[in-house]
Amino acid sequence: MKKFSELNEQEILALAITLEEEDERIYADFAAALRDDFPATEAVLKGMGAEETVHRQRLTELFRKKFGEHIPLLRRQDVKGFVQRRPLWLVRPLGLDAVRRFTADMELETRQFYEKAAARTADPEIRRLLDDLAQAERRHELNAERLSDKYLNPDARAVEAAAQRRLYALQIIQPGLAGLMDGSVSTLAPVFAAAAATHDSWQAFLVGLAASLGAGISMGFAEALSDDGSVTGRGHPWVRGLVCGLMTTLGGIGHTLPFLIGNYRAALMAALVVVALELAAITWVRSRFMNTPIVSAALQVVLGGVLVFLTGLLIGNA
Repeated sequence: MKKFSELNEQEILALAITLEEEDERIYADFAAALRDDFPATEAVLKGMGAEETVHRQRLTELFRKKFGEHIPLLRRQDVKGFVQRRPLWLVRPLGLDAVRRFTADMELETRQFYEKAAARTADPEIRRLLDDLAQAERRHELNAERLSDKYLNPDARAVEAAAQRRLYALQIIQPGLAGLMDGSVSTLAPVFAAAAATHDSWQAFLVGLAASLGAGISMGFAEALSDDGSVTGRGHPWVRGLVCGLMTTLGGIGHTLPFLIGNYRAALMAALVVVALELAAITWVRSRFMNTPIVSAALQVVLGGVLVFLTGLLIGNA
C-alpha cells in the first residue's frame, strides 16, 4: 500500500480514473435498486452518474495524451488515507435517506482528493484538469438540485413519499404490530390462568415474565428466519426479527408488571386496565398504518383478546 504523498502524476491520474469509474458504477447501482419504488430519484442518480462518466473520459484522454494507452490499476484500497466504503449499494431494500447521505459523503471525499492531488501536481495541464474537477464536484450539489427540480416534481415526490411510507410499514410497522399483538394477546392465557389458579400475584408475575420473554425470543427468530427480504422487500431479516421480538416482549410485559402489586385483587384490576390499553393501542396502529377500518380493527382485536382471556380464566379455575 502506497502513501498518497508517494504517488507520481501518472499514478494520480490512474487513481482518479478508477475513483470516477467506481463512483459512476455506485450511482448506477443505486439507480437500479431504487427503480421500482423511486423512479424519479432513479433519474436523478442516473444524471449524476452521467456526469461522473464525463469526468472519467476527460481524465482518460489526458492520461493517454501524457503517458500512453496503458492505464495501471490503482484503487482506493491501494493508497493509504482513503476511508473504506461500506457497500451500501449491495443492501436491499435501500432507504432514500441512506443513499443521499452516502452520495453526499462520496462527493465530498472525491472533491478533497482532487484538491490535494492538484496541489501536488507540477504539470500545468494535469493541475488545471484536477482543479476543474474539484470545482465540478463542488457544483455537484447544485446539479443534484437542478436534476431534482427536473425529475422530482410535486407528483413524483408524492409518489415516492407514499412508496417510502409503504416500505416503512412493511419493514418496521408490520413486524412490530405482529409482535405486539402476539405478546399482548397470547400471553393473556398463561398470566391470568396462573393468577386465577394461585391467587398469588408473585406467581402470576413469574409466569407472565417467562411467557413474555419466551414469546419474544420465539417470535424474533421466527420473523428473522421467515425470509431474507430480497424477494419480498421486507427489509433486513434480523432488524425485523429484533423489532418483532422486542414488541412481543413489550406486549406481554405490559399486563405482567401489575402483578408486582402485592394485593391480588388490586393487581388483577390493574392488569385488566393495561390489557384494555394494549388492545386499544393495537387497534389504533392497525387503523393508522395498515388502513384497517377502526371498527373492524377493534372488533378483531377485542374478540381475539377476550377469547384468550377467557381461556386463561377457565383453565385457571379448573
